Amino acid sequence: MSARIGLPAPDFTMDTVTFDNGFPVPKSLVDYRGKWLLLFFYPFDFSKVCPTEILSLNRRIDEFRELNVEVLGVSGDSVHTHKAWMRASDGIGPLSFPLASDYSKEATNSYGVLDEATKAPLRASFIIDPEGILQYAVVSNSKVGRSVDETLRVIEALQSGGLCPMDWKPGQKTIS
Repeated sequence: MSARIGLPAPDFTMDTVTFDNGFPVPKSLVDYRGKWLLLFFYPFDFSKVCPTEILSLNRRIDEFRELNVEVLGVSGDSVHTHKAWMRASDGIGPLSFPLASDYSKEATNSYGVLDEATKAPLRASFIIDPEGILQYAVVSNSKVGRSVDETLRVIEALQSGGLCPMDWKPGQKTIS
């Protein structure tokens, strides 16, 4: 079953790592109840486009936190590969959010973002509200990185509670 806007987001439990934790920590969708969640899938660690996205999200983590949004990155790489990528001399270094291992591809399949050719997740972002309802999804070509500005804009639009026209920006009026 693929994720559907307006319905409960598919549940997941995946092992996560950060730069500092010694052992993987399991995280489930229920752990994010009461907060918004940006769940983003990316194809591979040690790649070219993925670190640009991850590091850009990390630089702007305070903006997400001000909006009550937690961030969770997911690839099919193992927690050991994630940890090695964080600690490598040319790696991504410490992050302010965890990376999850979907080695089994269970979450990747549940969210409908498995690239059959590579057996890796497609580049995809899901915004889940504090009640666990999927509010937004975008899947893009793996050759093109996502925009943090657009992701934040969409979150603020969803949180506004109004109807937001194209190119709406925070502070502008919504449609009544």
